[in-house]
Amino acid sequence: MGKKDKVHKTNAARQLDRMKADYELIEYAVDDGLNDGVSVAQKTDQDPHVVYKTLVSTAGTGKYFVFVIPVEKELDLKKAAKAAGEKKIDMLHLKDLTDVTGYVRGGCSPLGMKKAFPTYIDESGEGLPKIVVSAGKRGLQMKLDPKVLAAAADAIFAPLVK
Repeated sequence: MGKKDKVHKTNAARQLDRMKADYELIEYAVDDGLNDGVSVAQKTDQDPHVVYKTLVSTAGTGKYFVFVIPVEKELDLKKAAKAAGEKKIDMLHLKDLTDVTGYVRGGCSPLGMKKAFPTYIDESGEGLPKIVVSAGKRGLQMKLDPKVLAAAADAIFAPLVK
């Protein structure tokens, strides 16, 4: 990483730096509207099949789980609950996202949250050479080996999508 990149360091990037992990930061223009993952893939010239979004769920008071899935897919709550060993999970209310994770909608990374939560990556990512996830702020993504992401987040690959 060069000097220019230091300006953009987020908690997620610093976590990877501490591991001496190989990753690439990718910037994109943020407009007033909230970009969905497919439009972020287009803005960053990435194949939408390798761009993943970070979703946070809850299974009751104080029990939070992080799921990383392809941007074009929808989280299957039953599969997610099974992966997490819970009877039922619900998506975290958007109003609670920043308090729980330290991140805002559109800039939530599976790395560098206020606290480490059990994390699961959709099994579709396991065989890919690289995936793209949020680097921890809107307008910044990171591209890395999914196995490196799994190691950094202490994540498990599991079937998670419909």
